[in-house]
Amino acid sequence: MFLRRRFGKDTRGVAAIEFGIMVPLLSLLVVSVTDIGLAVYRKMQVEGSSQAGVEYAIAHGYDSNAISTAVVAATNSNAISASPAPTKFCGCATASGVSTISCGTTCPGGKSAGTYTVVSAQGSYSTIINYQIVPNSYVINTQSTARLQ
Repeated sequence: MFLRRRFGKDTRGVAAIEFGIMVPLLSLLVVSVTDIGLAVYRKMQVEGSSQAGVEYAIAHGYDSNAISTAVVAATNSNAISASPAPTKFCGCATASGVSTISCGTTCPGGKSAGTYTVVSAQGSYSTIINYQIVPNSYVINTQSTARLQ
């Protein structure tokens, strides 16, 4: 009985127990936030790569291999590729995007059809730890379209 009263009021070591309980939770929180940040950064890299490919096409003209090289070279990540390959087509700008038509045709507004390119980039991201409720890896796809002439 005496020991129970003595240890019942003793608060020494409580902070160590609380610390031992909280450290794993806080560690998981830090790793999870870092994981989300890295995934968002990879998405930004993929978007920037497809945009770099379109900018290359605008500056240098359409060359599928050179545009693909520009997409891959836009970032230091080896998980990003130009997939599918860049394409070139003729079309007319509409309110909802670009409608594909034959080259040399006149658009509904009276303007000539323009030459466009579509550059796609694809990247993958694998999570740091296995969360059990979300997939371990993601494939990120982006696409940029620009008028060349």
